[in-house]
Amino acid sequence: MKLNVVTPKEGYAWIRQGIWLFKQNPLGFLMLVFMYVFAAQLAVLVPVVGVFAVLLITPTLSVGFMTACRQAIQKERIRPMVYLSALKASPLIRNRILQLGLIYTTLILFLSFILSMLVDFELLIPIMTSDKPISPEAIRQIYLILIFGGLLYIPIAMLMWFSPILVAWENMSVPQALFSSFVACWTNRGAFFIYLVIWGVILIAIPLIVGMSFDAVDLSQAASYFIAPLSMAGLTVMHCSFFATWKACFAEKESATLLA
Repeated sequence: MKLNVVTPKEGYAWIRQGIWLFKQNPLGFLMLVFMYVFAAQLAVLVPVVGVFAVLLITPTLSVGFMTACRQAIQKERIRPMVYLSALKASPLIRNRILQLGLIYTTLILFLSFILSMLVDFELLIPIMTSDKPISPEAIRQIYLILIFGGLLYIPIAMLMWFSPILVAWENMSVPQALFSSFVACWTNRGAFFIYLVIWGVILIAIPLIVGMSFDAVDLSQAASYFIAPLSMAGLTVMHCSFFATWKACFAEKESATLLA
């Protein structure tokens, strides 16, 4: 295995390859994403512990979904238990995956602590607990969360993007996997920039425009029936495209051609 350097336009190709992969088993992939979203929503209902649990098992779930992508390419059936594939590996791999979960949880908590010093969260609490109109100051705080949160999350995403797979499939140590993941993302930052911009348009801008259009004709309640399945399909394809980024950045050229 070696690190591959790709051109910026490869970012678009990853999305196209994610669509191709999704088509191999759309019901199987939709089932996995629905399971994750449903479980995450249930976990959030459990104070403190639920959020910690979701963060802790995120690397495990990442390996599971990537394993499902490989199964789809090999025309194998995708089962829900694929999410536990990393935990069924050797004790060494399992311990390293759990270590990644602890590291990810710690980094997210640290990010939240920094955001709490930059943004007035107390101003946002009434927005979630009442139907009162949103004040201009609250809107400003929301934008601050999105901007600062996104910028602070970038290095975390670079560390965690490939590290679970590098641990599970390439038997790397945790420090080596984190370093390799960060270097891979930085080396191919042009492709990742285009990749993330396109997904930002698909998952954020388009649903926002559609929602505003429905609001303009007094059909805001009907908008969710259109946006929800569209967003779920887009989120699933995005997860499938993660496998394309792995193939492009790390896999041998002969193997990478499977998604061409």
